[in-house]
Amino acid sequence: MRQHPEVGAEILRPLRAFERPEPAVLHHHENFDGTGYPYGLKGSEVPLAARVVAVADAFDAMTSDRPYRAAVPVMEAFDRLDADDGQQWDRDVVDAFLALYSGNSRTADIPEGL
Repeated sequence: MRQHPEVGAEILRPLRAFERPEPAVLHHHENFDGTGYPYGLKGSEVPLAARVVAVADAFDAMTSDRPYRAAVPVMEAFDRLDADDGQQWDRDVVDAFLALYSGNSRTADIPEGL
């Protein structure tokens, strides 16, 4: 399980349809506070694309039924993302995701650089 980011990046590497998708896949389990994997990157060391994929992946995981647990309601998933204090996810990415997903976003609502 902990090797899937590296395996996924390796699978995508030869595809020409994407412009360097490997960093987003390889680093999407790096936590913003440096406690993630596979390399323990922290903060801005984690590529922005990976920080975005991490939030989207977490939301998808929370709101999808799994063999070992039922999906949570969308509003609960929003609350869980919003409750993170910058340990697991980049706060700016979470804020942008929540604004975009809710449909209440304007360009001014999205943090600079996202």
